[in-house]
Amino acid sequence: MQPRTPLVLCVLLSQVLPLLTSAEDLDCAPGFQQKVFHIDQPAEFVEDRAILNLNFSDCKGNDQLHYEVSNPYFRVNNDGDLVAMRNITAVGKTLFIHARTRHAEDMAELVIVGGKDIQGSLQDIFKFARTSPVPRQKRSIVVSPILIPENQRQPFPRDVGKVVDSDRREGSRFRLTGKGVDQEPKGIFRINENTGSVSVTRPLDREMIATYQLFVETTDANGRTLEGPVPLEVIVIDQNDNRPIFQEGPYIGHVMEGSPTGTTVMRMTAFDADDPATDNALLRYNIRQQTPDKPSPNMFYIDPEKGDIVTVVSPALLDRETLENPKYELIIEAQDMAGLNVGLIGTATATIVIDDKNDHAPKFTKKEFQPTVEEGAMGVIVNLTVEDKDDPTTGAWRAAYTIINGNPGQSFEIHTNPQTNEGMLSVVKPLDYEISAFHTLLIKVENEDPLVPDVSYGPSSTATVHITVLDVNEGPVFYPDPMMVTRQENISVGSVLLTVNATDPDTLQHQTIRYSVYKDPAGWLNINPINGTVDTMAVLDRESPFVHNSVYTALFLAIDSGNPPATGTGTLLITLEDVNDNAPFIYPTVAEICNDAKNLSVVILGASDKDLHPNTDPFKFEIHKQTVPDKVWKISKINNTHALVSLLQNLNKANYHLPIMVTDSGKPPMTNITDLRVHVCSCRNSKVDCNAAGALHFSLTSVLLISLFSLTCL
Repeated sequence: MQPRTPLVLCVLLSQVLPLLTSAEDLDCAPGFQQKVFHIDQPAEFVEDRAILNLNFSDCKGNDQLHYEVSNPYFRVNNDGDLVAMRNITAVGKTLFIHARTRHAEDMAELVIVGGKDIQGSLQDIFKFARTSPVPRQKRSIVVSPILIPENQRQPFPRDVGKVVDSDRREGSRFRLTGKGVDQEPKGIFRINENTGSVSVTRPLDREMIATYQLFVETTDANGRTLEGPVPLEVIVIDQNDNRPIFQEGPYIGHVMEGSPTGTTVMRMTAFDADDPATDNALLRYNIRQQTPDKPSPNMFYIDPEKGDIVTVVSPALLDRETLENPKYELIIEAQDMAGLNVGLIGTATATIVIDDKNDHAPKFTKKEFQPTVEEGAMGVIVNLTVEDKDDPTTGAWRAAYTIINGNPGQSFEIHTNPQTNEGMLSVVKPLDYEISAFHTLLIKVENEDPLVPDVSYGPSSTATVHITVLDVNEGPVFYPDPMMVTRQENISVGSVLLTVNATDPDTLQHQTIRYSVYKDPAGWLNINPINGTVDTMAVLDRESPFVHNSVYTALFLAIDSGNPPATGTGTLLITLEDVNDNAPFIYPTVAEICNDAKNLSVVILGASDKDLHPNTDPFKFEIHKQTVPDKVWKISKINNTHALVSLLQNLNKANYHLPIMVTDSGKPPMTNITDLRVHVCSCRNSKVDCNAAGALHFSLTSVLLISLFSLTCL
């Protein structure tokens, strides 16, 4: 049985064979008879006014002749006239005109040179083109485009076309050049140098290279070009060798529950690498499978041409709360060849989520809640539970609670538990059983998102909370707290400061109260356990380290007679007024000076007092004259807190004790006498020798610097 010729090959031959040009009509060279034109740029190209006439011939009658111009504002009329489609001035330096028929194609170039200033009309400029056409040159090499199907099988090489030279010289040879011959990818095409037969050496892939631009010429035996080169176009014919591919996944769409029939959910489009001008890349879409297939196996429809997925069921079936699963997976297939059975198929999965809308109001699980809480306690006392059929991940499910009645003192707050959606009712201000043993709150619940227009909140969205307050034994309360008194320091022991007052909040229990000292850091105070009278049992001293900013702090306890007893704490703040009970003191108490010093200043003394003004400065500095000769030492006032001690003459190397008397400004004043030890040293060659004067710790210069620094600080 003879093997049948494949249909594709037959179709191919029917397309290719008519294009292989014979030697007939060799005087006709297909293409533009003039390929390059030069014009001066006019001031303006006028709409519909002919610029020049183009002469194109395919030597076959120019059937289905089509022109394309590189500038969209120009066109070529059927008679070959190039015209502007509107008045335009700037078009660039070059226009390209492409002409094509079923048998031939060619390109012409229009070069625009010069400025805008021109003389005469456009017809004058092109007068030479109309009156003296360029002589037509006869070409002996005749070529036609070669069409080759992609993916051809062995054997290779195989002939695909032929070049004819009507005026071929004896001994001349054909030569083929271009990409695919002597340029990468090399070696795909070759030509028989004697016969002009063009062959292909291996299968072609249109998706890699769709056309090849080759050039044919004839050469002599030495390789010199005799004629040409002439362009030869090789066109690769597409085959359906690429499946459609979905490139933009994952594909996830959302549609609101209850959406009208025909609501667009999403669009899915695939890509086919085959020739878009053929059915090889003409796609049709289809839903192959839907999971789950309830409540209908056909919940969605896909537009076979656009790829739009739309709903096809009634809004009632798109009820998220009644669906087995609010998420659908669709297997979408795209088939080329316009969906014919011979087409190739590509698939992808579309996930469609039915989004929730707030079409269910939250409802309390019961109308009344009855928590109990001890008086004085704080925190969560009850969790209010609700039910909501909407999506727990959305604001249509999340609850928001509000106390709408029964909370005038703002003692309660309610917050939503984000995990359970329960309302956590809390006491934020302590409750008092003696004031009110019961509280009744009215609470409403709503969603974060508004309800849809046809749904509203009903009676089940409110609840009543009855709160019972339990009585506990509360500790006595001091009033006022803190308690404050002001006394002079050094008042006599046993002086009464005040009587504290504490009351028992448990007015219905009739309990007695006893008092005691809780914290008394200095041990100065005593309290009567029955009546709460506080008196002193030691001298109060404002200068004590237990006193801060003249205030002494003590704590007292009030203990009731309950079982078990409850305790309350009160604070007493005693402000101590200053009394001049501290004598001033001087600093420093040691100084040194060289026995041959020219500057007889010995030291700057400062004075300080633990008391407060006016029981401190200004201080009075004196040398105690009963034991010190006036002619040796001198003390001079610098300011209210400092004085300068100096010598009236140089002294021998020795240790001296100078009694300094300093007196404050209190009434009555207080005086302190302090010995200032002065070491007179031998100072020679920058060496200070105070051995004979006893052990010294500071040089005179150091003492003076320290004293000056203290003076500056004060």
